[in-house]
Amino acid sequence: MGHPQADAVLGGGLRPGSLHEVFAKGAGGFAALLALRMAGRKSLFWVRPDYEAMEYGALSPNGLLELGGDPRGLIQVRTRNAGDALAAAHDILACPHVGALLLEIEGMPKCLDLVAGRRLSLAAAESGVTAILLRNGALPAPSAALTRWQVACAPSPASDDDWGHPVFDAQLIRHRAGGLGRFLMKWNLQHACFETADPGAVVRAPADRPAHQKVAI
Repeated sequence: MGHPQADAVLGGGLRPGSLHEVFAKGAGGFAALLALRMAGRKSLFWVRPDYEAMEYGALSPNGLLELGGDPRGLIQVRTRNAGDALAAAHDILACPHVGALLLEIEGMPKCLDLVAGRRLSLAAAESGVTAILLRNGALPAPSAALTRWQVACAPSPASDDDWGHPVFDAQLIRHRAGGLGRFLMKWNLQHACFETADPGAVVRAPADRPAHQKVAI
């Protein structure tokens, strides 16, 4: 991941060819950046039902470029419902030439049960493709994921130019292979990796006016 403390807890970094789960409180960009990091120079598939775009916004290729990614390597898959999204995810994970899969599913659909999670995990292990499962508006439940993250947005340092480097308050709350932890992570736009954010440099917007941010993804 690039973040030294998180990588140490993870035993060297996020394990490829595994299923990882992200519960985001308005910080779905963390899952996108995580998938971008894991994809490397290969294609990143982003699978989401149609209603996700209406609820959480459409994707911006320019935003991905500003965050250090290559829009030419992003393949978006839109489906009718969560069941179709799961089916598409299985087909994508069967191809070892894919860099990473980001599967975005809202709420607690019946099709995404423990059995479905195990199938995703096995498919990722067989092909070596990393799968990131983004859960919007969902509650933690039994899962086959190797890691589970709870993530919220944090303020960017005031010294950052323009709209700043995204900062996340990321908690590793489940890790089948090791320890847990809570990390303040800043996304490095130039090197496309996470790094340690300086808590002393993080400031909040004045209470008398709302914070202004450019939406990148």
